[in-house]
Amino acid sequence: MTDGAKSALPSLISRQEKEILDEWVKLQISSETHRNDLVTEKDVRTESQRFLEATRKAIATGADIRTPEWEDVRKLVTELSQSRARQGFSPTETATFVLSLKQPLFSRIRTEMAKDPAALADATWAATTLLDKLGLLTMEVYQKGREGVIHRQQEELLELSTPVVRLWDNVVAVPLIGTLDSARTQVVMENLLQEIVNLGAATAIIDITGVPTVDTLVAQHLLKAVAAARLMGADCIISGIRPQIAQTIVHLGVDLGDVVTKATLADAFALALKRNGLQVTKVSAVSAGS
Repeated sequence: MTDGAKSALPSLISRQEKEILDEWVKLQISSETHRNDLVTEKDVRTESQRFLEATRKAIATGADIRTPEWEDVRKLVTELSQSRARQGFSPTETATFVLSLKQPLFSRIRTEMAKDPAALADATWAATTLLDKLGLLTMEVYQKGREGVIHRQQEELLELSTPVVRLWDNVVAVPLIGTLDSARTQVVMENLLQEIVNLGAATAIIDITGVPTVDTLVAQHLLKAVAAARLMGADCIISGIRPQIAQTIVHLGVDLGDVVTKATLADAFALALKRNGLQVTKVSAVSAGS
């Protein structure tokens, strides 16, 4: 930023701050990217006024937005970008907040410096560079915010996809659906161990009917879950061993050790009941006259 542009911009914004703010707000409200359902006109005006005031103060010290003088502006951009990322705004909708300031600002620069082409060019370039930097900062913060939202959603989905079900007194089951990786195995173990403690379960069934394939890594994950459950005093049964999975395990040479396996969840449940001194029997139909 040249000395002329450096002194011209803060002075120009200070003198015409209200006019710039009014036009900026109108542009944002009338923009195709504006979300009336999420941000009111009052919110837009408040956010824009805070941003314009902070920018006017910071720009008097230079255009390097990494300096301490720009801390308030960076904080406002961060708060706004993170908030809109959580609300579900698109990247374009988020960046428009900063980039839409160009039009009213350039209009005032052109009017005030029309008789000095060099000063007009310097001020326009300085304003363009500054707003582009702030626009890029908005996008960076927005991206990090979206990644945070996605990460939290993935964790919540992991929790929902690994429920621990109480089948009977002292018997719990974990029905697994989908790919079993290290992160999910950790969630499975944590949920299973917690329920073993809460319910005092003596038998845990890990059902892999919904697991599409079992390779060496998946088998190792299952063995870790079984070992963890045994350390808590519960026996484990793995159910859902389909013919294809059995062939794969044999082909890979995976040693499941002394882990009991069953073809179906029903078979595993029957074995669990038997271990607890219980059994399922058919009750004869009661005749109408009895």
